[in-house]
Formats: sequence, structure tokens, C-alpha cells
Amino acid sequence: MREEELYGPIKAYLREQGYEVKGEVGEADLVACRADEAPIIVELKTGFTLSLFHQGVDRQAITDLVYLAVPRGSGRRWRRSFEGNLALCKRLGLGLMTVRMADAFVEVHVDPGPFQPRKATKRKQRLLREFARRVGDPNTGGSTRSGIVTAYRQDALRCAACLSREGPMKGSKVANESKVTNATRIMADDHYGWFERVAKGVYALTPKGAAAVATTGRESEIEQ
Repeated sequence: MREEELYGPIKAYLREQGYEVKGEVGEADLVACRADEAPIIVELKTGFTLSLFHQGVDRQAITDLVYLAVPRGSGRRWRRSFEGNLALCKRLGLGLMTVRMADAFVEVHVDPGPFQPRKATKRKQRLLREFARRVGDPNTGGSTRSGIVTAYRQDALRCAACLSREGPMKGSKVANESKVTNATRIMADDHYGWFERVAKGVYALTPKGAAAVATTGRESEIEQ
């Protein structure tokens, strides 16, 4: 489809609300004016692009009432992408419209306006807990999420290193030797497949666990 196909439905929608609408005025795809109110600018695109957001932010130098307009899609993938782009519009103070091309239905999902992000207190607390518990700096920022060394993995490696040195042990003794207070829970959950219970409360290292201890090249992962 072409961007021009969005123009007609949006023009009709705004005219119903008493606006005079004209296309391609200066740099703007669509401009709508009503009495002495601030003008509305709508930037049209066949889909979300970085260029569309750049244009929207640039038009905010002309008026506070800037909308982005795209065709309405369908399906889970489109909805997930749309939610992320809607959140970005809110953060940038941009309005957002969609056009359902089958029947030219226009929907305004958010109007332009200042945005105050809601703080995610629990996420902040999790972030700071992980930062405080992690030993050293074993990861390179920007690397893939697979293989990331977390504080939990460091604790598991310390438990595994303890069993590698001492052999099968009670969970309480591993906790004391490794200084990992939740050692028993880590070994019982066995998230990495490194531990096996050989008797009541007693854990041993599996071959996979022994390999993890032997092959780790990051001393900071198991240092106490």
C-alpha cells in the first residue's frame, strides 16, 4: 500500500470534528486547523520506522499536537510490536492513530502530551540485589544474554567447587564452607544439572557439574 491511502480516512475523521484539513503543507503530511486552536500535524507511514519517529519529534518544534498514523495490522506479532511503539509514542509525547484499511476506521490510541514514566520499584530492587550479590564483573556489557554469569550462577559454582574439593557433603556444611547461605536450596533445585542428592541432605557433584568447575575460565565466578 501507499501512504496516500491513509490520508483520506484521517482527513474525513478530522473534518467530522470541525477541522479544516490540507495535505503536504510545508514539511507535514497533513495539517488540520480549527478556529484559534493550535494546529494538528499528522505524519503518515505504511508502518513504524525510525524515520517516522524522527519526523514526529521534528514536527514538535512547530506544534505540540503531533500524531503518527499507520495502518492497523493484526496478529500477535503485530500487537506486540504495536504495544512497544505505543509506549515509545507516549514517552516522546506523540499522538498515535491507526487506520483499519478494510473499512477506513480511524482510531486514536493516544493523544500528544507530556509523559511521566511510572517507576518499576520491584524491578529496581531486583536490579540492585543482583548488582550487590554479583562477585566481580564477569560479563562484557552488550554481549548476548546466553551464557551471562548471574549472582545465582556464581553461588552455584561456589557450591560445585566446594563439592569438587571435598566430595559429597551435607547442604549445611556446603553453605558453611562456600559462604553461600542458600546452598541447600540451590543444590536441591539443581537448575544447571550439576548436583544430585545421594543421601538425606547430602549432595554430590554430577559429571556435568564437575565439567563446569573444570572448564570455567573466569576465576571471578567462583571466588568468595
